[in-house]
Amino acid sequence: MLEVLVNGCNGKMGQTVCNLLDNNSSLILKCGFDRCNTGNYAFPVYTNFNEIKEKPNVIIDFSVPIATLKILEYAKNNNVPIVIATTGFSEEQEKIIKDYSKSIPIFKSSNMSFDIQIMKKIVSELAPLLKNTDIEITEVHHNRKIDSPSGTALLLADSINNALGNTYTYEYDRHSKHEKRSKNEIGISSIRGGNIVGEHTVQFFGEFETFEIKHTSYSRDVFAEGAIKAAEFICTKSPGLYSMEDLTN
Repeated sequence: MLEVLVNGCNGKMGQTVCNLLDNNSSLILKCGFDRCNTGNYAFPVYTNFNEIKEKPNVIIDFSVPIATLKILEYAKNNNVPIVIATTGFSEEQEKIIKDYSKSIPIFKSSNMSFDIQIMKKIVSELAPLLKNTDIEITEVHHNRKIDSPSGTALLLADSINNALGNTYTYEYDRHSKHEKRSKNEIGISSIRGGNIVGEHTVQFFGEFETFEIKHTSYSRDVFAEGAIKAAEFICTKSPGLYSMEDLTN
């Protein structure tokens, strides 16, 4: 049975992962890590890496970028595979993660949903067929989400852009622009409100019709389940950077 350390165990997603691990037959929640120990857990929660007594087989990370880099250092020093489900990394932080993947297996995805991977594939196939349309992506999340746009929105945009020869630019804010829309741009809009888990819509606007594809998440469980599957997957791999495409192929 694989023993798991959950980084960011006090957060919404961290708590969801912990709850699902309680009912998992192949993985066991060994310990958690967070910036503070605020709850009465049945497992130890650490706030200092030097105090961790357990040696997990794998780490599941749902936190914030700075916390991810800290747990990543612990993972490297202790040769522990890690699943990174955190989003909002800078280019420099992405490079650090890639560099660490030379030493340990790292599974990283902006979205742990299998259906999002299907959506990614569909929009990449649609893009060349609808290349003369105006492409817009809208993402909606709860009011506590820190990064904007979402990692999933960028994942979908990159998939479309790659299918079109990487000739498109991303437009996040038209407020300061006083010019007509460029054909070679992908508009990305973010909405934050309430307790919405996640909603992503890709629209291809033609002159006489619009093609739209949409994905809505109703529960955080879908992301937690994906992260758990990724944890089982990454434990058998050699050092490298892996994604949902590796898991679903």
